[in-house]
Amino acid sequence: MPIASLHHITHQFSGKQVLSELSLDIKANSITALLGKSGSGKSTILNMINGMIRPDSGTVHVFDHNFDYEKASSIRLKIGYAVQQTGLFPHLTIADNIALLGKVTGKSASFMKERTSFLMDIMQLSSQLLPSYPHQLSGGEQQRAGLCRAFFLQPPLVLMDEPFASLDYKTKQGIYQYLLDFQQQERTSIVLVTHQFEEAVLLSDEFVWINEGQIYHQGDTTALKKLERNFKEEKS
Repeated sequence: MPIASLHHITHQFSGKQVLSELSLDIKANSITALLGKSGSGKSTILNMINGMIRPDSGTVHVFDHNFDYEKASSIRLKIGYAVQQTGLFPHLTIADNIALLGKVTGKSASFMKERTSFLMDIMQLSSQLLPSYPHQLSGGEQQRAGLCRAFFLQPPLVLMDEPFASLDYKTKQGIYQYLLDFQQQERTSIVLVTHQFEEAVLLSDEFVWINEGQIYHQGDTTALKKLERNFKEEKS
């Protein structure tokens, strides 16, 4: 059973077709990479899944039910979100940023302390950073703190919109392994938007290539490697 599905989704922005009769299943307990050029519809798909955008036609299915837009806020609490700019609030400490959703949902102080400690350990972040503010951390540390917040409520589904795009190569390689270790430990379903073939190959179990609002190609990492070779041959 997929954790999320889009069925015959069509959507326009300002008269421009962004998604066209797109149908897609997101497998549970796996990492699905969405690839494609800018403007192809990748981020729109994420916003469909979390109910930020309602399709012009078609249906969105999340957690075994059609998306109930009247209950969108409660559904989103089950969906983590990580973006390129980390989304950390500059006026909050790292501890408060990470545990923010725990406070909003009334989690106990003991849960928030234990969960924060667990996530910091998984992401290899020193507890000495907890009283710091985002600007006092390196880019890689900020990104890992952002991931801690995205995973804080143990969401069954996490949406990631190019969260590593602004990081240097070495920093990204380290974070990839932290993310994979964590995903294996908690069996979280992840949808990752990326422009990078290498990132998709390293992280995903399955990829979906979006082109002009439709699925151009999809498959496992073996198929993705073949597609990457074909692209390189076409450019050479």
